[in-house]
Amino acid sequence: MTLDVCVLLAALALDYFFGEPKRFHPLVGLGWVVKKVEQGFNQSQLSKIKGGYGVSVILIPIGAFAYFLEGALSSSPFTLFLCTAFILYLAIGWKSLLLHSKAIRDPLEAQDIETARQKVALIVSRDTAALDETGVSKAATESVLENGSDAIFAPIFWFLVGGIPGVVLYRVVNTLDAMWGYKNERFFHFGWAAAKLDDVLNWVPARICALSYALCGQTWLAFKCWSQQAQAWKSPNAGPVMASGAGALNVVLGGVAHYQGDSEVRPPLGCGAAPTALIIKKAEALLNRSLLLWVLVIITGAIYLQ
Repeated sequence: MTLDVCVLLAALALDYFFGEPKRFHPLVGLGWVVKKVEQGFNQSQLSKIKGGYGVSVILIPIGAFAYFLEGALSSSPFTLFLCTAFILYLAIGWKSLLLHSKAIRDPLEAQDIETARQKVALIVSRDTAALDETGVSKAATESVLENGSDAIFAPIFWFLVGGIPGVVLYRVVNTLDAMWGYKNERFFHFGWAAAKLDDVLNWVPARICALSYALCGQTWLAFKCWSQQAQAWKSPNAGPVMASGAGALNVVLGGVAHYQGDSEVRPPLGCGAAPTALIIKKAEALLNRSLLLWVLVIITGAIYLQ
């Protein structure tokens, strides 16, 4: 079994048993740096250019450090294995995503809509105070499907493609997009470079994720929804992922959502029934089956290439 497969299995095991670190997570420190860079560069003039420069200021030193770290560890395979597995573990959010989803699903099943609204507000940006059971279930299901691509499959993909530098740079770009990629007055121009780079890095893994959802759910419906609905979604990568996932679950997502007092009419995704707490559980199961498919394909490929 190759080093990459061992690293992947070790990282997933660490995430499964320990979850996200509660203290001293590197992304917390990265968030502080990103905030300081934005405060220093996000001025009214030439904000798009300065946003690109801000991305470079963060990416270049971190990428260089990751590259030289991997090179320095290459003479000791065991040390390289330990370090790479730990870095990949920090980059993925499998258990964290499932725990957030369960924290929403449990009160919904207990008919505690107020707690469910509070929990879903932790993982989505829309207004949740007035959501009914269907609205909470829809928001949670969409989050599981979309974040499955960003927090699990894309980091694994970029680790396989680029090792430590690949997964580190992906996670940094994804964090930049999460903090700068808003379409409001403050970030519309400044966050353009971060958002576009995130779109580029997610293009391939998002479509492999969509394919995985299709193969692990109601396949024909997933491919139908993907081909007919994905292009209407505002995000070029979330569209295929969520359309395929909705079809695989035979559920309807999308529709009206409220953001900071404004209403946004989003295209419908999927077909079939309205989402419920049971659909959230099925989305979690679809995510787990898709991850298992990835692991089996990666192991098979490693054995075949030996």
